[in-house]
Amino acid sequence: MGGPAPRGPRVAAVRTAACNTPVVGTVVWDEEMAEAFDTVFSDQFDPAVLDPMAAGLAELAGDGAALEFGVGTGRVALALSARGVLVRGIELSPHMAARLERKPGAEAVDVVVGDMCTATVAGPFRLVYLVANTIMNVTTQDEQVAVFANAAAHLEPGGCFALEIVVPGIRGVAPGAPGRVFALEPDHAGIDTFDDVLGQVSWSLHWYQVDGRWLHHAAPFRYVWPSELDLMARIAGLRLAHRWADWRRQPFDAESRSQVVVYEKPRA
Repeated sequence: MGGPAPRGPRVAAVRTAACNTPVVGTVVWDEEMAEAFDTVFSDQFDPAVLDPMAAGLAELAGDGAALEFGVGTGRVALALSARGVLVRGIELSPHMAARLERKPGAEAVDVVVGDMCTATVAGPFRLVYLVANTIMNVTTQDEQVAVFANAAAHLEPGGCFALEIVVPGIRGVAPGAPGRVFALEPDHAGIDTFDDVLGQVSWSLHWYQVDGRWLHHAAPFRYVWPSELDLMARIAGLRLAHRWADWRRQPFDAESRSQVVVYEKPRA
């Protein structure tokens, strides 16, 4: 089957404007957060976390190429590339892309700086993937549908779109409460506020201790239910292939707090 065209510059110029959001902005990591990102999320680099994900994605990619939406600083893309998969990425934040560019192995991962709703990369791809709740970084339903459509457009027939995303934690909010504290540790405090139940928009507020100072980050997210993801996939012409509770493929059930879901593009 076809694969991506020969590589150009490792970090391409901006191809499109950021997603148009009439109410709240699409989440963009600024320079300060990009510099601290790998430190703040150092636990996500633990082989116990990263290896099952990279192995699962490599299996889905097979001998084809993979495209990561929201490639960030390259945590997953570099691990997948190290397993022999040709990987490309789309990243909205030029600061995050610049961090990736400075890492060993980055020369093998081309990145387009643009938004995952509309940015394009020469393909097609056997696998498009979107991890770490990044679908929630676009904060309207229409734009989330556009992400699915863009993924489908990049896939070869029989290819897969894989997502890792939390199950909305609404049940953890006391009746009448505006939100919940989800993290309270010596170096991290986190609060979710549910500000727009109709639009499914919450704000996630974080305070991180990095290099002896406190770093504050707050951003809106649009949470998505499993059944809604399935409908978005159907709109994009994809069909459900798998849903697991995690990358170790534990069964997904009513008590699952996260999901790994795989949609397939029909061959005909």
